[in-house]
Amino acid sequence: MPPAATPAPAPDRDGARGGLRATRNPLLLAPAAAGPLAALVFVLATALARSHPLGPYTRNVVDLGQQYLPYHAYWRALLLGDTHGDAFLNWNSGFGAGFLGDIGTYLSSPFSLLVVLFPADRPELALYVITVLKIAAAGAAMAALLIRLRPAGRAAGPWPLAALLGAAYALSGWTFNHGASVPMWLDGLIAFPLLCLVAEWARTGRRPVLGPLVVAVAWIANFYTAYMATLGAALFLAVRLFTADATDGTDATDGTNGAGVTGAAPAADAQGTPGAPSAARRRLAALLRAGWTVCLGVGLAAPLVLVVFSGTKYADPTPETVFAPASWTELFGRLLPATAQVNTPALFIGTPALVLALSLPFNRAVAPRVRRAWTVLIVLVTLSLQWGPTHLLWHAGASPNGNPYRQTFVLCGLLLVAAWLSAAPGVPCPAALLGAAVLLGALALAARTSPDIDAWTYPAAGAAALLALAAALLALRAARRAPAGHAGRSAADPRPAGASRALPVAAAVLLLAAQAGETAVGGMRVERQQRAEVAWAPRIGEWQRAVGAETARADAWPAYRTDPGPLPGGNEPLLLGGEGADAYSSLTTENTSRTLDSLGFGHYAKGRHPETLDNPVTDAIFSIGARVRSEATEPVRQDAAPRGTATTARTPVPPLVTVRPGGPGAVDPADSAFRNQELLLGAAVYAQPAVRRTGTTLTARCPAGTALWFWAPEYHGTAALAGAAPVDYDGRPPAVRAAMATLGTVPADGRIRIDLVPEKGLTLPDRPVGCLDRARLAAAVARLTATGATRVTATGHTLTAELPPGSTGTAVVAVPRTTGWRCAAGAAAPVSARSHRGLIAVPLDGRATRVSCSYRPPGVRLGAAAGAAALLALLATALLARRRAGRPAGASPEGRQEFTDRPREARSSGRDADYAARRTGA
Repeated sequence: MPPAATPAPAPDRDGARGGLRATRNPLLLAPAAAGPLAALVFVLATALARSHPLGPYTRNVVDLGQQYLPYHAYWRALLLGDTHGDAFLNWNSGFGAGFLGDIGTYLSSPFSLLVVLFPADRPELALYVITVLKIAAAGAAMAALLIRLRPAGRAAGPWPLAALLGAAYALSGWTFNHGASVPMWLDGLIAFPLLCLVAEWARTGRRPVLGPLVVAVAWIANFYTAYMATLGAALFLAVRLFTADATDGTDATDGTNGAGVTGAAPAADAQGTPGAPSAARRRLAALLRAGWTVCLGVGLAAPLVLVVFSGTKYADPTPETVFAPASWTELFGRLLPATAQVNTPALFIGTPALVLALSLPFNRAVAPRVRRAWTVLIVLVTLSLQWGPTHLLWHAGASPNGNPYRQTFVLCGLLLVAAWLSAAPGVPCPAALLGAAVLLGALALAARTSPDIDAWTYPAAGAAALLALAAALLALRAARRAPAGHAGRSAADPRPAGASRALPVAAAVLLLAAQAGETAVGGMRVERQQRAEVAWAPRIGEWQRAVGAETARADAWPAYRTDPGPLPGGNEPLLLGGEGADAYSSLTTENTSRTLDSLGFGHYAKGRHPETLDNPVTDAIFSIGARVRSEATEPVRQDAAPRGTATTARTPVPPLVTVRPGGPGAVDPADSAFRNQELLLGAAVYAQPAVRRTGTTLTARCPAGTALWFWAPEYHGTAALAGAAPVDYDGRPPAVRAAMATLGTVPADGRIRIDLVPEKGLTLPDRPVGCLDRARLAAAVARLTATGATRVTATGHTLTAELPPGSTGTAVVAVPRTTGWRCAAGAAAPVSARSHRGLIAVPLDGRATRVSCSYRPPGVRLGAAAGAAALLALLATALLARRRAGRPAGASPEGRQEFTDRPREARSSGRDADYAARRTGA
């Protein structure tokens, strides 16, 4: 805080020692205590849940194990130069996928850089530590915001309370239920209080350079939740402008300070006389400053944000989701501890903190305008969670698949601001606490039928309420003694000095025990419920390490691809190395998904998670010359790291770039996957017999000795060739598509009987059976190898192939053709790549002996231009602010303070007062 906003406190002399005791700064103490407290309680909850790394059970639930763990493992390898690709392109996943958008989606948080400090085989520990540090940072940021909502020149409340409420924000139900398993969203949790601080700077005309930088970092770290945090900060600013004067932190009409505590005088306009037009102009100026700050910050983040935005345009579209609001019973229930659910808002902030927030409407120590404004804001934000149009506004116009209440952390933050405003002036009066208790009781009673209520919910909330009540009674008793025992205690007072401190300390200890204990127990229960009710992946163990070692030994990129094969979790090529089809990203392109679907690959996540396919024809198409096959040696469990063995099978395959006669062709996703494979291979290798269906039995005839493949993407159940082991199919459209699989070898008589055991309805394609002739496949591979590239080189985001002289037709690169690829034959200028049945195609004229392709993420050039313009505008803003401050560029007479609009006389008087205060205590 600048000296004018925060005058130097008077020194505190210790009479017993006869010396000077250094003044404690609550602006630093509150965040310094909130961060470690939040981290400690979160770690305690992990230990109580016996979750890894503080217990044997896996934490890899839902996307934590399928996305964030593999991405962070790959991020470490990329930062240390151990990958084939670069920041533009990831050669490991999806047969070559853009990566800059994934960085902006999953990895651009500054905290993600910490993965380089951990061993390569401990990504789970790295991700857990990053999660804990993000939670600590969120608690510190909220405490820093709360302690600054105070009267100018004096503290508005005790810093321990700000620290406790800051930790409560970081450990809300949203954090345990969603943020801890989707770590990228935790950056939005940090961003909200920071952006509220930026709003305060804009309101008071301060920090014109630091503000945009904070906005930029928030949007770079995770633009999705930063957008929600920005909306929340805008609402925060609107209420602050309504309740507090825009220049000195005092209320314009209620005679209150900026925190809503009565006692400050109304503000005057610039001429020293009150006037509504002047106040209106100041508020308008604050709004313009805030808008300019956000525009600059988002512009600085544009080089990454626009790449992500462009990537969403080409991403595989998910089915449209119609928002269905949660019942009010469930919403009220989520205010209580130990509740977990994906489709309801996680609003738990701790019973003590919630009581303080609910006491604000009844607390007469807070100005009426402040009480009304914050109460109305919280009610309106709560209602906005439940209304379709505002639901779309919170989610940038697109209703998300999955959790529809991702913005809940903003409401949690506003509730804690309300709790601070009510408690900062002192313990709320008994009437206010009683009103809050009655309101909380009504909410808890209404929630009793909610299916989210856990057996621990009411006992934990009741215990916390009793401890909080005891803390309130002690604090009220201490407050009654305060005039005689603190500020006004005379030297003749016979009571020992420690007596006046014992009650507040005991109250603080009880409040801490209530808030932290309930949060730790509630967090423990949420983790256990998630393990029992949602999808999970095992911890990293000997099985994954064995596969990783085999993959590293077999890898010979770009001579051929090495596929690590499927393991529980997904995104294996990012976690274990190699180059396969498996990829799970929100930016998986539609062309990649549709191309692989048409060839018989399976997928999860409605198409955005293609999975590997162990098929010799697709191995030849995509040049997979080494395939790691592994299996678990014991059942995969939640409470143990998996063990397994791995072996490598090598197969002759064509090079990554092959030459086909004729021009580029299209593929029909609705056609038979066997037919599409043959079209892309350029040879007929399957017999596709007519199939007769009798109930759940299929019969057909195929050449003896051929490999029988069964393709039924929507089938859920088992399929078995007579006399062979059954094979599982997991089709659950539209979310899950089952991959084709081999059922065995056609018997000598050529008769096929397939027994199906469906778990749901039986839906089959017209041609579900294909019998592969391996001799024909070998001949096709030999032909493509003879006419294909003699040498392939891949570096970063480029690929170059040397071709036999006189090559004509089309060079086909075994990489899905996505927007951003540019290719050239010979010395020709690069142009947008063409498509051959979904793969990159380069037309040949018989003269070129070399083709080259490079990838540039869509949106990167526009983003760079926008970022450069924003940087120039920021520099101009800095120069203008220095000129208005009346001092030359580079001069900073007040040290680290940033630019301010105060006149030189005010700055001088502020420094003189600061100096005099220091001299007084010298």
